[in-house]
Amino acid sequence: MDDALLASYQPVIGLEVHAQLLTHSKMYSSDENEYGSLPNTNLSVITLGHPGTLPRVNRTAVDFAIKMGLATNCQIQRENLFARKNYFYPDLPKGYQITQDKTPICYGGHIDIRLADGSTRRIGITRIHMEEDAGKSMHLAGETETLVDLNRAGVPLIEIVSEPDIRTEEEAYAYLAEIKKLVEYLGVCDGNMEEGSLRCDANVSVMKKGATEFGTKVEVKNMNSFRNVQRAIEHEIVRQIQILENGSEVDSETRGFDAASGTTNGQRSKETMNDYRYFPEPDLPPLIIDDAWLHRVQAELPALPQQLYARFTGELGLSDYDANVLIDQKEVAQYFDDLARLMPPASAKAAANWIMGPVKSYLNERALEINDFPLDPGQLAGIIELIEADKINYSVASKQLFPYLLDHPQANATGAADQLGLLT
Repeated sequence: MDDALLASYQPVIGLEVHAQLLTHSKMYSSDENEYGSLPNTNLSVITLGHPGTLPRVNRTAVDFAIKMGLATNCQIQRENLFARKNYFYPDLPKGYQITQDKTPICYGGHIDIRLADGSTRRIGITRIHMEEDAGKSMHLAGETETLVDLNRAGVPLIEIVSEPDIRTEEEAYAYLAEIKKLVEYLGVCDGNMEEGSLRCDANVSVMKKGATEFGTKVEVKNMNSFRNVQRAIEHEIVRQIQILENGSEVDSETRGFDAASGTTNGQRSKETMNDYRYFPEPDLPPLIIDDAWLHRVQAELPALPQQLYARFTGELGLSDYDANVLIDQKEVAQYFDDLARLMPPASAKAAANWIMGPVKSYLNERALEINDFPLDPGQLAGIIELIEADKINYSVASKQLFPYLLDHPQANATGAADQLGLLT
């Protein structure tokens, strides 16, 4: 599409992110919440909605929802009501989903995203609400039957709904990456899009630059990676502009993304709230979050990515690039933070270089995570201190001392360097 034509339109994007919560049991029953179990084994009469069974709220899931709300600067709903969202689908055994309608547990928040050019944008969070997942339908190639696995039915979810503040596919990518980091730092979700524990739907519309009314919104589903979210939005923007330029109107519908072709395909007309016939859940009383509950959860919050970014760039003087690389994974950020606290701030850049250089190479070559790294922060600090005291140079440290310590993780840097005759 012509760049000038593309630039004459303003995309308007909102994301709905579903995060499966890392609880031991399901949202409203004691059934096990475990990915990869044999099909239809993590079930009970409660999950299946048998007559006479009663749901019970998983309080750990509520804790996790509150944590996500606090991390995204939301207000916390003190009196939570549950609702039934009614629709028929083979993998929804009860015929309805227990969710929240008018009283989401978190509302009115925001997060700040950092873009490739170094600028930041604030994206509003409309609401975060708790609900249960549906089962999983599997359509096998060449087969006429659909297989249904209900292990996922009842698994606790939070749905994080953004304001329509996102304007480009790059911003959507950055927003989703920030949400993923937050759920991982909080320990509420593993953030695995390929396994479906983090899922994203995009609401996309376009309007002429300078217009005051949004265009017709299209919901795009079936995006199982960050890159596919970006590709799907990019395609949908172009598709809608072409429709409008041809004098037609964009239909309000749900479309699925086909990763192979990079296109979206119509699935069904977009449902309205009335289609779901929401009504209050009669089997669950109001859930009251008092001050003691809220303060307990607040006290459990870890250091979050933006807090660490501020410390790394402010107190420690790291560049934006270095800080962003280090905070990308919670465990790496924690290792660096522990390492930096053992050294003067002036040594922080050297510490960052070691983690992003030799340490990262060692882990990548062996497909390991930082938690599997054999040296604790004190041992790595010992290597850096020897270099900065001019007792050993970087080349010798990285090629001889570092490999030796990896093979002898009980040794300390000074003793090992002396034993190897490396000290000057």
